[in-house]
Amino acid sequence: MLPWKRATRSIAALLLTAAVAVVPAATAAHATDAPSSGSPLIEQSQELGGGWNDYSCKPSAAHPRPVVLVHGTFGNSVDNWLGLAPYLTKRGYCVFSLDYGQLPGVPFFHGLGPIDKSAEQLDAFVDKVLDATGAAEADLVGHSQGGMMPRHYLRFLGGADEVNALIGIAPSNHGATLSGLTNLLPFFPGAEDLLSATTPALADQIPGSAFLTKLNEGGDTVPGVRYTVIATQYDQVVTPWRSQYLDGPDVRNVLVQDLCPVDLSEHLAIGLLDRIAFHEVANALDPAHARTTTCASVFN
Repeated sequence: MLPWKRATRSIAALLLTAAVAVVPAATAAHATDAPSSGSPLIEQSQELGGGWNDYSCKPSAAHPRPVVLVHGTFGNSVDNWLGLAPYLTKRGYCVFSLDYGQLPGVPFFHGLGPIDKSAEQLDAFVDKVLDATGAAEADLVGHSQGGMMPRHYLRFLGGADEVNALIGIAPSNHGATLSGLTNLLPFFPGAEDLLSATTPALADQIPGSAFLTKLNEGGDTVPGVRYTVIATQYDQVVTPWRSQYLDGPDVRNVLVQDLCPVDLSEHLAIGLLDRIAFHEVANALDPAHARTTTCASVFN
């Protein structure tokens, strides 16, 4: 193999390894088949989450919109939400999560397919949730790619008519450099093409990609949707972390360390475990009854 080809494969493998390192490890309890609408993963969420993905749930007057959770790259509908989904269901929300971006022959790890196609899956899922619950609109909460991908649905697939709010936790709104690692790609001819062929979502999230350029042309937001971004300064994946922020009307950008200086969450922990972030999600879902988030919010 020519040296440049060997280097290209090495850098691509390094990018994949870095991405996998920040997602939950697979456990034996999970199914080995790629989930579909009736997958064991979705069924397991009902057991683990105390009512999440319950299609008999009807939104209350206090919480009139269902919440759709959108996992990140290499995530799935269960593992990404073992903390937040029960947190929200205990507060009376109808909560749903989907699997998207599946690749053939790749079980459990999702969010890898072309992001525009993943947005089409989200579109269909939101329609399903709205039909089941009878609600006119949904609220979306996404982690990492899951906080950015819905913006394609909102802008290009009519999602703004079906969504009240998008809350992104460490979202890759303007790309993810993996602590600068993607900056090495131009030095390895063919590396980006290899990523596009094997894991399109990773290539789509490289700053300056054709997907992100189209997404962000003309502004970060669309009318009629409220946006919240919840970031951590210790993010090592979506870097620089300020690139997560959005600019536009009806946008609130939040840094968890401004709310609790001792919060040490990085990219994975802020989506899985961080109750400071969870408290801000609850505030964004119901701003009329928002309560100040402090370090003590971990006990709420």
